[in-house]
Amino acid sequence: MKKLSKSSMFCCVIFFWLGSVSFSADWPQWRGPQRDGKASGFSAPSQWPAELKQKWSVPVGLGVATPALAGRRLYVFTRQGDEEAILCLDADSGKEIWSNRYAAVAVTGAPGRFPGPRSSPAVGEGKVVTLGVGGVLSCLQADDGKLLWRTDPYSGVVPRFFTAMSPLITDAMAIAQLGGQGNGGILAFDLTTGQVKWQWTQEGPEYASPMILTAEGTRQIAALTEKSVVGLALEDGRLLWKLPFLPLERSYNSVTPIVNGPVVVYSGASRGTFAVRIEKQGEQFVPVPLWENKEIATRYNTPVLHQGYLYGLSEKGNLFCLNAADGKLSWLDEVQRDRGGFGAIVDVGSALMALPSNGELIVLEPDEKAFKQKVLWKTAQTPVYAHPVLDGGRIYIKDEQNLTLWTLEEPL
Repeated sequence: MKKLSKSSMFCCVIFFWLGSVSFSADWPQWRGPQRDGKASGFSAPSQWPAELKQKWSVPVGLGVATPALAGRRLYVFTRQGDEEAILCLDADSGKEIWSNRYAAVAVTGAPGRFPGPRSSPAVGEGKVVTLGVGGVLSCLQADDGKLLWRTDPYSGVVPRFFTAMSPLITDAMAIAQLGGQGNGGILAFDLTTGQVKWQWTQEGPEYASPMILTAEGTRQIAALTEKSVVGLALEDGRLLWKLPFLPLERSYNSVTPIVNGPVVVYSGASRGTFAVRIEKQGEQFVPVPLWENKEIATRYNTPVLHQGYLYGLSEKGNLFCLNAADGKLSWLDEVQRDRGGFGAIVDVGSALMALPSNGELIVLEPDEKAFKQKVLWKTAQTPVYAHPVLDGGRIYIKDEQNLTLWTLEEPL
């Protein structure tokens, strides 16, 4: 038999190695790399297994914040006793690498059911930024946890149910919506020093998180405030456009805007779902209405856009599909399960994953004609309000107290 050369043997080894691993992608902030619920690095199996395999589970503390994944590290933001804790864990083992803690405010009344952080960490440019339930914004070095700065510009002022907005890192800035009703705004901080670079303080925050959009060559921050949808120039924070969007009765502005080029889709319980295109008319930016659907709205879920359709979880707990071109309902699932209005939807390319608060991770076929469930996995015994974090064939789930790594194994 002919012997293989050293170079041939090396190529065979490399080929075998490449074929036996799944490449991963970071999930460094709220709703993934682009804040749009898309997991580019997920490796879908050829056949979905009936069950997931648990690799590890570690207690990390109270909170509903989604962990951030950068490199092979997980950044977890929780409450431990009377402190808020920023933890850096090894993504392969769950072991702690470093931690940073500070005194947390007391969360009383109805919000006391969720005393831990709701805001997801953002990791970028070698930093990690967190927003505590009491409005404390922190920036640490991602490699060793060294505190760079910590600020609380609206001390003691938070929304009615405390903070939920997840900060955004871009252009060497940390952008956050701080304060509360009638006393707050959108602020951009220098990522290294913590100094305020610009601020817009006409309205306070509610619970939604900001997005970046580009319209007519101008980069903007699109955000839901306590009573509006606004667009601010990313460069200096000046107001470019504004739409009234006042919460009604027991509804809130808690849905992250969906951005598709210059188009912004926004939704709110008891009001419906709306789409506008941001255009420049003369020297002014104008939000031009495209469509509205007052029958379908989300409360604590942000839909994902997949091949021209919006997939989401309605305020009544039903999965749905809307045509993103005209807002018309394509389908509404009639499965009667205790899902509530909380949930996350993630686009993994060949499939969609929905994780309601009951901890049942549902894999769906992205079909605009009908609700098609591929498989359902139970991932937690306590409620889940954080997004799943997807990485290669791995799924990280944060429930009330624990962070668990589940893995996909294809059936033989």
